[in-house]
Amino acid sequence: MRRQPIVADRFYEGDPGKLYQTLRQLIPKTSDRVKAKAVLSPHAGYVYSGGVAGETFARITIPETVILLGPNHQGSGMPLAVGSQDWDMPLGQVPLARDLAESLTNASSMFTFDDTAHCFEHSLEVQVPFVQFFQKNLQILPIVIAHLSLQECCQAAHELAQTIQASRRSVLLVASTDMTHYLSRQQAAKQDRLALTHILALDATGLYETVFSRRISMCGIIPTTITLLTVAELGARTAELVRYMDSGEASGDTDKVVGYAGVIIR
Repeated sequence: MRRQPIVADRFYEGDPGKLYQTLRQLIPKTSDRVKAKAVLSPHAGYVYSGGVAGETFARITIPETVILLGPNHQGSGMPLAVGSQDWDMPLGQVPLARDLAESLTNASSMFTFDDTAHCFEHSLEVQVPFVQFFQKNLQILPIVIAHLSLQECCQAAHELAQTIQASRRSVLLVASTDMTHYLSRQQAAKQDRLALTHILALDATGLYETVFSRRISMCGIIPTTITLLTVAELGARTAELVRYMDSGEASGDTDKVVGYAGVIIR
């Protein structure tokens, strides 16, 4: 059994040739790429957020192993659901980083193999064509994440960091998240500045507490918190905002927007 695409021809082109041409349009040409420990990338339809994702991935080198962490929009499955299947995608099959997945689930008290959380979840799928574009030998470790307490985020991040360190391989973490949902452009930008201030300071605790206390509708807050905690343990020192925008730039509606941010963490 392999996981099949669920938002091809909806969030992005399902035809391989058309998808490749779309990616070429969204990804700027650059030779100035850096090695990153993680990125934050949005997961809306490419017409809305693909430019942010493309600019972000264009700035970094993509290793063969990419760990994808995204929110559980559907509510099914385990809280920390690790996919167990290879993925069929329009640009080709993407194998599971099976040894890394098994190491994580065997050593962890929290991460569990569970494909039900992945069946209808788009937040990881929309990232895959971008990393495929750059890395032909791609393997992924997909993790869909439900709500967790800050303490649970800390434990999950520690277990993930230990697994990465023990593997002795170069990996990239991709935290899949959109920012504020369905406020005016001015309100969304204000809320998102609060969250981004903590992200750029690598302040996972401050981010978690601010998002929930200020009711910021950042759907990937838990994956982002875990990513920040994980890369801190792996020695991350800096974060850079590549681009922030909202859906109004594509739709023309600035009364109810969704915010998108691309961030590189090194």
